[in-house]
Amino acid sequence: MANDPLKTTFCGLEMASPIVLLSGCVGFGEEYTRVEGFSNEDVGAVCLKGTTGRPRLGNPPHRVCETPDGMLNAIGLQNPGVDRVVDEILPGLDFDETRFIANVSGSTIEEYGYVTGRFDESDIDAIEINISCPNVKEGGVQFGSDPEMSARVVAACRERTKKPLITKLSPNQTDIRENARRCIEAGTDGFAVINTLMGMAIDAETRRPIIGNVRGGLSGPAIKPVALLKVRQVYEVARDHDIPIIGQGGIASATDAIEFLVAGASAVGVGTALFYDPLVCTKINAGIADYLARHALAGVADLTGTLRL
Repeated sequence: MANDPLKTTFCGLEMASPIVLLSGCVGFGEEYTRVEGFSNEDVGAVCLKGTTGRPRLGNPPHRVCETPDGMLNAIGLQNPGVDRVVDEILPGLDFDETRFIANVSGSTIEEYGYVTGRFDESDIDAIEINISCPNVKEGGVQFGSDPEMSARVVAACRERTKKPLITKLSPNQTDIRENARRCIEAGTDGFAVINTLMGMAIDAETRRPIIGNVRGGLSGPAIKPVALLKVRQVYEVARDHDIPIIGQGGIASATDAIEFLVAGASAVGVGTALFYDPLVCTKINAGIADYLARHALAGVADLTGTLRL
């Protein structure tokens, strides 16, 4: 690993790149492999689509809406259920290409625990706890906005697995530092910061919401300044416990990625940018490597938390 500046570790997992493909943006790890020039080997890890105990159809259309410098989505956790994912989908993934991270979602604490337990029986490398989805009416953001509820979900998942647990924190809460502190006490091994911001879009002619769910999660470059601040706030809590962070929210270039690393992230998540540039990860990797060489840094870990105040 020492000879490749892009190689890094996250929650004990060796990764070929600090880039993590974000849940909901790449299906169950196979969608972008159909694009010429794309390879999962170019990223450190892939977060699979959010998975619940039973199959979900998701929200009514429209589910996606482009906004200035961003995108609203309200997919609603459509997925085939954890049994099908574990029994049929995971065996078809190439675990030699990259790391694969399950994304666990639920409407109750018991469902989070059950889904985590099913993934614990699989070859999945790590488990991301999605307590911050703004697009479902039960669970989701309600769990993520209350530190006590967040901690209870993390504790329930911790009881069901020894695999690395990564808690995906919501920006839609009063005190993200307190939430992070409680999740650390409950047993999380890492964080993903942030999930989407809540927003809406209106059709002025019909005077109706464009998104069928009325509200949706805003992603893309529009949320980057908020995401950077939240990463820094969580880092101020997590660094004393050696808890790493995947920084995410509007990353579309190497410069964006470097800013998140400097703010306190150990890895960076790419999602919305893939929709308009499926090969963006190779560009980000090249840009990070060039930056490290120009600044005589041995690896991405040398950037984490180096913000000069």
